[in-house]
Amino acid sequence: MLEKEKINFEKTVLVGIVTQFQNEDKLKEYLDELAFLTFTAGGEVVKRFWQKLDRPNPKTFLGTGKMDEIHLFVKEHAISTVIFDDELSPSQQKNISKILDCKVLDRTNLILDIFAQRAETSYARTQVELAQCQYLLPRLSGMWTHLERQKGGIGLRGPGETEIETDRRIVRDRIALLKEKIRTIDKQMAVQRSNRGAMVRVALVGYTNVGKSTLMNAVGKSDVFVENKLFATLDTTVRKVVVKNLPFLLSDTVGFIRKLPTQLIESFKSTLDEVREADLLLHVVDISHPDFEEHIESVNQILTDIKSSDKPTLMIFNKIDAYQHDIIAEDDLTTERTRKHYTLEEWKQTWMSHLGEDHTIFISATEKANFEEFREKVYEAVRKIHITRFPYNKFLYPDYKDAVENE
Repeated sequence: MLEKEKINFEKTVLVGIVTQFQNEDKLKEYLDELAFLTFTAGGEVVKRFWQKLDRPNPKTFLGTGKMDEIHLFVKEHAISTVIFDDELSPSQQKNISKILDCKVLDRTNLILDIFAQRAETSYARTQVELAQCQYLLPRLSGMWTHLERQKGGIGLRGPGETEIETDRRIVRDRIALLKEKIRTIDKQMAVQRSNRGAMVRVALVGYTNVGKSTLMNAVGKSDVFVENKLFATLDTTVRKVVVKNLPFLLSDTVGFIRKLPTQLIESFKSTLDEVREADLLLHVVDISHPDFEEHIESVNQILTDIKSSDKPTLMIFNKIDAYQHDIIAEDDLTTERTRKHYTLEEWKQTWMSHLGEDHTIFISATEKANFEEFREKVYEAVRKIHITRFPYNKFLYPDYKDAVENE
């Protein structure tokens, strides 16, 4: 009997800072997410380091004493990778690498690496490579030995040109080539979107790992890849869905995350175009996650950045089957009641009540709980948009005139 293959995880250390804008609780949340990102990328977190600073050290991000402490730990425990929660400047990354004598990554680099692992199609791989090249270009100093030579030789180098200058030219040329390739594919995808006709377009948006693809599979009867890791889906999947007698297009998009690298927003422009051109957004939220409110804020911020925050939106609070809350004993008079003690019914009475019952749905995509209510509310929202587009379709809307008069 063959022994099951053992997965070798890289031993990693995480590093963050507490500042006037980020307290210890917030740092813990960010490092928890960074640990999940590290696990998704294939790393094992051995230890976390953090330091209180008014502002990051411009040379080494952390203070000298803390850097020495991390260096000692890295040597004693054979750590291969140190990951910082914030984006490092090129000079910081270079200085830290010299001190620690191991691989040094920041949050942006880690996310780009996960995207590179997850990219399945040629288009996704092109988008990720463009983002990586844009990230790499200002960080080439001291890294030229890691670059694969894509061109070179007699007649191609200028007089006295150094290795770094050559590599920068190679990367710039590669960026220009990738941008041109993406422009070509974008035109093709724009034509594909225009060929879909006038059907209402609905886009699933939300934080990464909230269950968008699971919901897509349940509603659209598709087979989108699902896994309990971050960024399981990179490529946009579009399916024609019919609820009652009403057809519409449903698209599953890449998940958002806090501190999403600007390079990814730029290179995944066409993927985000599915959101920009949607008529209705289904904002999926993992209600069981302790930081779901901050996730909502992060998604809303990105929607604002891509000028899509004013679209009709249904809030889909998913994973109600996994929701848990802390319970205070009746005789406990010292514990302060906070949001972590709320039941789902109590949550519905908070700010969620201001969204309106027609715009909030609590479901479980895996258990298909409250799915009839979900389908009914999506149908009504799509129908409202469809009526404005096809006001005289008597087959779909025999009661159209009555509906208009009632409104």
